[in-house]
Amino acid sequence: MSARAGIIVTGTEVLTGRVVDRNGPWCSEQLRALGVDHESTVVVGDRPADILAALNWLAAEGCALIITSGGLGPTADDLTATVVGEFQRREMVVDAPLHEQIAGILERFTARWPSVDQESIAAGNLKQATIPQGAAILEPIGTAPGLVVPPPEGSGGPTVVVLPGPPSELMPMWDAAAQTPAFIAATEGRAKIEQSMLRLFGIPESEIAATLRAAQADGIAIDELEITTCLRRGEIEIVTRFAPSKQALYDRFVEFVASTHADTIFSVDGTTIDQQLAALLSGPPLRTIALAESCTGGLVAARLTEMPGSAAYMRGGLIVYSNEAKSKLAAVAPEMIEQHGAVSEEVAVALASGARSVLDADVGVGVTGIAGPGGGTEQKPVGLVWCAVSLASGELVVRKLQLPGSRQLIRDRTTTVVLHMTSRLLRENST
Repeated sequence: MSARAGIIVTGTEVLTGRVVDRNGPWCSEQLRALGVDHESTVVVGDRPADILAALNWLAAEGCALIITSGGLGPTADDLTATVVGEFQRREMVVDAPLHEQIAGILERFTARWPSVDQESIAAGNLKQATIPQGAAILEPIGTAPGLVVPPPEGSGGPTVVVLPGPPSELMPMWDAAAQTPAFIAATEGRAKIEQSMLRLFGIPESEIAATLRAAQADGIAIDELEITTCLRRGEIEIVTRFAPSKQALYDRFVEFVASTHADTIFSVDGTTIDQQLAALLSGPPLRTIALAESCTGGLVAARLTEMPGSAAYMRGGLIVYSNEAKSKLAAVAPEMIEQHGAVSEEVAVALASGARSVLDADVGVGVTGIAGPGGGTEQKPVGLVWCAVSLASGELVVRKLQLPGSRQLIRDRTTTVVLHMTSRLLRENST
């Protein structure tokens, strides 16, 4: 068994969902890369008793290393360092060089606001420079230093790495933390952990459960692999963690899944459909793309332009929410909308063709639908979406979707379908 670690994310704003935690997953991946087994992530509010309880629980679970994020600011509710000092039975002391360093950082900040309360600034400076005695200091990126706090000598307890909450401050401190003697000692039993991902599209999660049972019945010892499945953005992700000695077993598992789901598996190396479509458009040959989106309101364009280098192939996107916009911007005949309705196969095809023509692209995409929660009828219920992708060479693919869920889920799922449709059409017409 590898060295084990736990993560504590502090902050009432994270606990209540007002802020989405980015630090826990990021730290988890850094631990895996080091060969440290991530035991648990605990999210707690800014209450000292809750932070202390989380520390005690992870220690009781056998974690040799605990990572905390948040609670290192200058305000009264930032108490993580103090609680960790109590947990490690270390006196809180002012580190004079750190106090001076933070003062220099604050001086640059406060020069812009001469009217700021200098007394409050000084109190915050003193608070951030007060650390558990014997802690290793990690250079502050903002004003908050990170800390690596070893356990009391001979206690056998965990080392606690105390990192700030803002990801832009936490992430740059990681390497320095991992090189401290206390961190190295706490992770002495680390062992390499491989992680790989398969991605499938157009298949329910229940079928993957059946596939795992079938693989086991076929003699594949999947209980020796740590396999997790997840439905995300309409795709199935199968993430597997395993020791390097189990590579051959994992390869056999991949072959089994790929042969069982040959029509739906699209990635065996973890690459996303966004990355694959970007590669197909980038070429060679380079193929440009244009979009006319109604119900998705630019979400497809947003995913395309999230990819680096998208300027080479992305011509542009038209947000054609109203019937007038469909006609004026994407050249859809008003008579067609009148005859078939805005949400129809004919209009989706016309949107794809119009976007391609108006923006002079090689590939055109048209999307029109009813995302809800209102606007549906018996003939055209909420969740009905028509998607079309056309090529300048004449090839065309159209899909009718009837998607369940909320407005957000329908719009998000539609973008995934469109990316897969476009990718498949380009692959089928790659010559």
